[in-house]
Amino acid sequence: MAPMTEPERRDFWEIAEDRYQTRSIVLTSQLPVSRWHEQIGDPTLADSILDRLVHNAHRIEMRGESMRKQLISLTRDLSLCGCFVTDKARSPKKDKS
Repeated sequence: MAPMTEPERRDFWEIAEDRYQTRSIVLTSQLPVSRWHEQIGDPTLADSILDRLVHNAHRIEMRGESMRKQLISLTRDLSLCGCFVTDKARSPKKDKS
């Protein structure tokens, strides 16, 4: 993944600044927080953005295998035992009335 470009950094800073202490921001990332500075690119803007994001933040870090990996493993195990899972089997039936 490439670091943010200058316009992306500026836009991200403007959003963080506009919402700081007035509105919520929900942010999800697969990139560890320890690598956000290098991903943002500009050290000064990174400090400014991260100050606004982490001040009064509620951080939830998830651990363990991803649900996608678990599903792939389960699907593989089911196919080995002769069971087949299709999209229709996974999704609930809709009432056509």
